[in-house]
Amino acid sequence: MAELAAYGVSKSYGRTKALDSISFETERGEIFGIIGPDGAGKTTLFRIMTTLVLADSGTVTVAGYDVVKDFAEIRRIIGYMPGRFSLYKDLSVEENLSFFASVFGTTVEENYHLVEGIYRQLEPFRKRRADALSGGMKQKLALCCALIHKPRVLFLDEPTTGVDPVSRKEFWQMLDNLRRQGVTIIVSTPYMDEAGMCDRIALMMNGRFLKIETPENMIRQYDNTLFSVRSGDNASLLRQLRGMPDIKGCYPFGESLHAVAGKDFDISSLRSRLVSESEVHIERIRPTVEDCFLELAEK
Repeated sequence: MAELAAYGVSKSYGRTKALDSISFETERGEIFGIIGPDGAGKTTLFRIMTTLVLADSGTVTVAGYDVVKDFAEIRRIIGYMPGRFSLYKDLSVEENLSFFASVFGTTVEENYHLVEGIYRQLEPFRKRRADALSGGMKQKLALCCALIHKPRVLFLDEPTTGVDPVSRKEFWQMLDNLRRQGVTIIVSTPYMDEAGMCDRIALMMNGRFLKIETPENMIRQYDNTLFSVRSGDNASLLRQLRGMPDIKGCYPFGESLHAVAGKDFDISSLRSRLVSESEVHIERIRPTVEDCFLELAEK
């Protein structure tokens, strides 16, 4: 039996369709990433999976429990970390952790081993009010509070948004350790580079899943030629490339441009067709998950 299963989940707010027939399953001990931009429907899906919002249609089960009929049982076995910091800002670090443990009928001492690796970094600030913590420390505290009752499934809605790169890396290392302990993790993020940290990912846009696959297989299935182009005048190159009929797409990517062409495209012929006052650098490159997302979104 799948640890989490969603079938045909749809939700609308007035005329806006937030979710359009979402279906997927996850296995126990898996990190399942939902990757998509703001407004894709990620938060609405998380609220349905965590029993906070009712879907218009479709079903969701967590560990075999139905989110509508068995919501009380589900709330006892899941941890939920919403995108917005939702702990008690006027309480200290240790007071927040103790409070959330007591809500679930346990103590910090009983389940300290679950959060020890994370909480050690918070201990120097244990008397500090939660509102006075840095962004990265707030996220670590929120994760501790979501874990202190030993959840079977952990839901994390954009947990690294607004967090510095070092804290983001540390956070994902923590999630990998939790996965090794058998915790199933459903995580959403707008950052495409975090997709590689997941066992499987779903690319989401406009309330729909475009594709579900492992990050490596998704990249392997990219069926176009992708190349990087750059010069001292990328703006001019962008206009030229977008005007070529055999170029399917071109978009800025860091300090270069990513251009998409068919499988049999001859890159060597491109240099003579581009006009630039500075040297033009062209090379074929391996796609990223972001390139795959843009290709699927275009389709």
